[in-house]
Amino acid sequence: MKEFKDKVAVITGGASGIGRGIAERCCQEGMKVVLADIEDKILSQTEKELKSTGATVISVLTDVSKVDDIKALAQKTLDTFGAVHFLFNNAGVAVSTYLWEYTFADLEWVIGVNLWGVIYSIRIFVPIMLKQGTECHIINTSSLAGLIPGNGIYGITKHGIVALSESLAAELSYIKSKIKVSVLCPGFVKTRILECERNRPSELRNDPSEIIVHPEFDLSQKLINHLFNSGLSPKKVAEIVFQAIRDNKFYILTDNHFMYKKIVKRRLNTILKAFEEDLTLK
Repeated sequence: MKEFKDKVAVITGGASGIGRGIAERCCQEGMKVVLADIEDKILSQTEKELKSTGATVISVLTDVSKVDDIKALAQKTLDTFGAVHFLFNNAGVAVSTYLWEYTFADLEWVIGVNLWGVIYSIRIFVPIMLKQGTECHIINTSSLAGLIPGNGIYGITKHGIVALSESLAAELSYIKSKIKVSVLCPGFVKTRILECERNRPSELRNDPSEIIVHPEFDLSQKLINHLFNSGLSPKKVAEIVFQAIRDNKFYILTDNHFMYKKIVKRRLNTILKAFEEDLTLK
C-alpha cells in the first residue's frame, strides 16, 4: 500500500515502545488511529498527547490475551471509523528463565499475550477486512528471537508469530485477497519490555517461593539492559516499517548485524544439511 492518509490503523501495545512509535508515524501520515493497551494511565496519556498534534485518535483499554477484549476493540473501531485498514499486532511481554522452570502463570501470561493475542486478533479482524474488500495490511511484531534459537518461552512465541504470519500470507494470497501481511523482527529497541511485569495481571503473578534465582541470568540481564538502552528508537523502527509496507516486504528487519545473520545462516544450513542426508533405510 502506498497511500496512508485517512486510513484506519489499530495498534495493540500502542501506548509505549514500538507501538507508540508506530502510532506517532500513523498520525504523521494523516491516519485515524486506534490505540489498544492494557496500561490504562499511559494509554490515556498517549491518546491525549497524540490528539494535541491534531491527529484523530481513540484509545481502547485492551488485554489482548482475552478474546472478548479483542472483539470489543474491533467493534469500537467499526463504531467509530467504520473500517480498519491496518492492524499492528504489537503487544508483547517477556520472562527469562530455563524452560523447565517457568511457572504455569509465566507460561499462561507470555503465551496468552504474545501468541494467543495475535491469533485472536487475526481471527476477529481478518473477516472484517475480507468483507470490506479494500486494500489492507497486517503487521505482526515478532523479534529476531523469532528467527534464531533460544530465548525461552519468549523465543518460542516469537517463532510462532513468524510461522503464523507465513501461513496467513500464503492463505490470503491463495484466495487472492487484497490483504497483505508482514512480520516485524526487530533487534534491540529502546522500549520498556524489560519492565513488563508492571502489566502482569494480579491473578497471574508468581508466589515468591516459586521463583528460582540464577546468578547467570542476573549477569545476562545487565548485558541485555545495555543492549536495549543503546538500541534503535521506536521512531526509527516505525520509519523502517512504513518503508517496508510501501515496498510490500514480508520480513521486516531492523538490524542486519553480521552476528545475527551468522546465527540464522547456521540454523538454516543445519536444516538443509538434514535434507541432504541419505534417509533411505539401510
